[in-house]
Amino acid sequence: MKHIWTLGLFVTFILLGHFPPVKAQQPGTGSQPNPDSVTLYQLFAARDSFLRDGSYAFPRVTVDSEQQRAAFFRNLQTRQKAIILDKLNPEDRINYQLFAFILADELAAWDYQIYLIPFNAEGGFYNEFSYDVQRPLRNRAAVDRAFARLQSYPQYLRDHLALLKLGMERRIMPPRVIAENYQGLIAPFAAATPADNILWRWIQEMPGTLAPAVRDSFLAAGKDLIFSGIVPAYAELDRFMQQHYLPACRETVGISEIPGGQDYYRNRITHYATLNLTPEEVFAMGEREVARIQSQMEVILHELDFKGSMADFFQFLRTDPQFYATTPRQLLQEASYWAKKIDGRLPAYFDPLPRLSYGVEPVPEAIAPNYTGGRYSPGSALNHRAGNYWVNTYKLESRPLYVLPALTLHEAVPGHHLQMALAEEQQAGPAFRRSYYISAFGEGWGLYAEYLGNEMGIYETPYEQFGRLTYEMWRACRLVVDVGMHYYGWPQQKALDYLSSHAALSLHECQTEIERYIGWPGQAVSYKIGEISILRLRKIAEAALGDEFNIRDFHRVILQNGSVPLFILEQAVLDYIEAAKP
Repeated sequence: MKHIWTLGLFVTFILLGHFPPVKAQQPGTGSQPNPDSVTLYQLFAARDSFLRDGSYAFPRVTVDSEQQRAAFFRNLQTRQKAIILDKLNPEDRINYQLFAFILADELAAWDYQIYLIPFNAEGGFYNEFSYDVQRPLRNRAAVDRAFARLQSYPQYLRDHLALLKLGMERRIMPPRVIAENYQGLIAPFAAATPADNILWRWIQEMPGTLAPAVRDSFLAAGKDLIFSGIVPAYAELDRFMQQHYLPACRETVGISEIPGGQDYYRNRITHYATLNLTPEEVFAMGEREVARIQSQMEVILHELDFKGSMADFFQFLRTDPQFYATTPRQLLQEASYWAKKIDGRLPAYFDPLPRLSYGVEPVPEAIAPNYTGGRYSPGSALNHRAGNYWVNTYKLESRPLYVLPALTLHEAVPGHHLQMALAEEQQAGPAFRRSYYISAFGEGWGLYAEYLGNEMGIYETPYEQFGRLTYEMWRACRLVVDVGMHYYGWPQQKALDYLSSHAALSLHECQTEIERYIGWPGQAVSYKIGEISILRLRKIAEAALGDEFNIRDFHRVILQNGSVPLFILEQAVLDYIEAAKP
């Protein structure tokens, strides 16, 4: 899974250089550009300018600013609808459809007042610096950016506190189980003791190229900003959360509990699936997939001649020391082995391959306790920064080695790193095509990459094959538990029991996963829906092309447009089939 949280962290991604800088955007080629294409690219440029205002400081976030934001995007939407789709060339039709998808998502946060819940299980506005502190301050420009952000952060926290108060009035609030996570997540940044404060440790590592007097001046200013500005703002937030917000949070977990919540959840299913599916259809799909994968798991139990039930086998996998690393370094070394093994198989399945490299790193300590087993942190060739396959070394007893092949295939290659690095290398078209992330495509591709590991000869033992099925089962269970909690009103424990009884994840990971779904309604369904769609399209291509089918060509078609909704992907594959027919 690519890491991304809330609107606020979207701004952080831009500031830290996760997205490439804006380039001049021009429609098509030819001496007389289509007027509709010209208008479309003007809308792209307007959005880019609005999001990248040139300031590294945190923006003001108020009801008025959110209303202005919604009005801006609604204006773009109105102007786009005036463009006649049929008059655009094929590439600009894709641009048009994807831009419409983006605008609809931007407006949903306003229409359903979700901006009043500016965090999820893994964080939000109150730990925006989690990614800043992973990047050393290497030069004066980086120092200036950091101080602009530090200076504006107390007001940013207080702006969000005001939004939380309004959310209380309107009953637009998260479940208590999500809200109370803030305590551990702010601790490294709110510490009043300098030795314990991660922000203070961060700015102490300012580059040695600064003149000593300049460095001393920056340190004095930074200490004042942190301990006279940010730490008191955190204390104010903490008092409010403890005395007012947490007591008012509900114990039920589904988003349907808030005003308009059921409609919002239907909206999220459509958004994250990128298809016209209902919650009922998603739930039924999940039950079918769970039953299918369960039967494949039982085949492996028989192959291993395990004497006991599936529940007994899960307990064996969760407790036997042979399946767990004893040190963080060992876990990272195991992940690195799988990454390099997969690297060696890529040319037979992919052409082109991305130029950007990637590394294997631990999940940052400040966010590891509530984080999943692994993620991909995007790099940027334009900013001379490799991608990183993050492996969670927190609670080693909950990080089984038998899932590492599947995890590596998904998060590194040929999953997120390969897909996202190739997208960034695209030179034509609007900038957002190189950076926007659609979960059904990206996560569907990651899950397809786990499946592809079979053909690539990656899995070495029945336990690793079971780990792959556990990961697939985990994503199938998401279709059931996400809809169950957010649409059918399941309590958290019922969802936890369902997941832990079907997938051999550690109980700690089952818990953190269920909390993630609670705090991020609908996103969890995108993985399996995306994978099912890609596999279906591959079967269609294989059947239509027979001996002419080429796996590298198919993968090129899947990846060549960057991250797109599944309905656009399907048309691209059908066009490829028509062109490739002998």
